[in-house]
Amino acid sequence: MHSNTARRRLLKAGAALAASAMLAGCGFHLRGPQPLAFSTLHVSVSEFSDLGSAIRRKVENSGTTTVTENAGKAEARLQILANERGREILSLTSSGTVREYQLTQRIRFRLIDNKNVELIPPTNISGQREYTFDDEEVLGKEQEEALLYRDMQADLVQQIMRRLAAYRRPQ
Repeated sequence: MHSNTARRRLLKAGAALAASAMLAGCGFHLRGPQPLAFSTLHVSVSEFSDLGSAIRRKVENSGTTTVTENAGKAEARLQILANERGREILSLTSSGTVREYQLTQRIRFRLIDNKNVELIPPTNISGQREYTFDDEEVLGKEQEEALLYRDMQADLVQQIMRRLAAYRRPQ
């Protein structure tokens, strides 16, 4: 009996080792902090807003850039030109009550340097989520909607960070 258990463990360990070797061989690696091409950044949205604090946290975690609240001292400035949320009805029941909603969020931003030269032109990014609605579970559905907005915003902040990380100074 012990030999079967030991054999299974050995096979599982071998399979895990082979899978990790295959992933390493294909160039796969977990996405960590992404270095940015500037040492200081000003973010033009309040640090007390959900969006502002999320962007600041990601920039600080980049390891290469610090956020400054003084726009004049920043090497680059991230300007949030629009941050809009919406909710649309997707479908109704036969009695005319809402069955599904679609949530949307659109962020428009640009990146300029300390001489007002545009580094990244005005860019739109957006996300959407859908959820079913039930009049009998209003409180739970409000919480679900808030959670979906948070998730969508986290995705949009990641998209902003990828665009900031992709910017490279002209040589």
